[in-house]
Amino acid sequence: MGSDIAGPCSVVCLGEALIDRLGPPGGDPALDRPVDDRLGGAPANVACGLARLGTPVAFAGRLGQDAIGEAFSTLFAERGLQTELLQRDAERPSRIVLVRRSPDGERQFQAFSGDQGLGFADQALEPASLPPARWLLIGTLPLAAPMSASALLSAVRQAQSQGTGIALDVNWRPTFWDPVADPATGPGPKALAATEPLLQQAALIKLAREEALCFFKTDDPGAIQQALPQRPDVVVTDGAAPVRWQLGADSGEQTAFQPPTVVDTTGAGDAFTAGLLHRWAAAPQERIRFAAACGALVCGGPGGIDPQPTEAQVEVFLGGVS
Repeated sequence: MGSDIAGPCSVVCLGEALIDRLGPPGGDPALDRPVDDRLGGAPANVACGLARLGTPVAFAGRLGQDAIGEAFSTLFAERGLQTELLQRDAERPSRIVLVRRSPDGERQFQAFSGDQGLGFADQALEPASLPPARWLLIGTLPLAAPMSASALLSAVRQAQSQGTGIALDVNWRPTFWDPVADPATGPGPKALAATEPLLQQAALIKLAREEALCFFKTDDPGAIQQALPQRPDVVVTDGAAPVRWQLGADSGEQTAFQPPTVVDTTGAGDAFTAGLLHRWAAAPQERIRFAAACGALVCGGPGGIDPQPTEAQVEVFLGGVS
């Protein structure tokens, strides 16, 4: 079964597009060489993943008038994304995130590069009129800066008025809230208060297990669903451990697929989210299974965008696993 298409644009992905500067395995990307610069950012990753799978998608974000911005413009054109909502900033640069990689491919976001004193372009995202869509896909990172927070909340209000479902990938990254924070730090009172309204409005919430524990004190998707007034669909991922989900009244677990090789886990969760939204019209178990395959396949290459699979590639992969 194909994607759940609703008009010319099925999903609007709003938020950051940036560079993931991957350090050498076991090394420090701020000091050690070689580094591997990859286009990334969770909403941009999801948008590109959806486009490659065949879902009509628009990206709403802000990039600098720099080489990174040009690279994203080229990528979005190649993937066929709708870019009317893409903003360019003449004063602030595109963000570079320094990503430390362990020898087994796991990554940790540790700091930023490129700030010239005014912050980064994604922090200055301005409100814009959103087209009607089936989903508005958002994360929490724009909440960390006043201008982008205002633009995000404006988009959420528009989505509600248009009947667009809000899909929230929590994507907790303490470094965005405090550049010197320990990457393992959980959300403080300010971040919790800023995030709570999104949690109470989302129709779909996707969290990593550690995020579920931070925000809800439980990793049980059914308990999280019952804790929120709108009773959202909830998916909890846990790296190589099984995915747990509560979609409406249906619940279950999906064993994580093992990719043939693991080069880099960056973007695996975003590929999962893209697969989930792409297959939303399918039965709950099929949605999750397809999404899990997307997440596994993206680990086979560096970065979160280049290794993203086509629908045909996912189907071939699923045909070879039990």
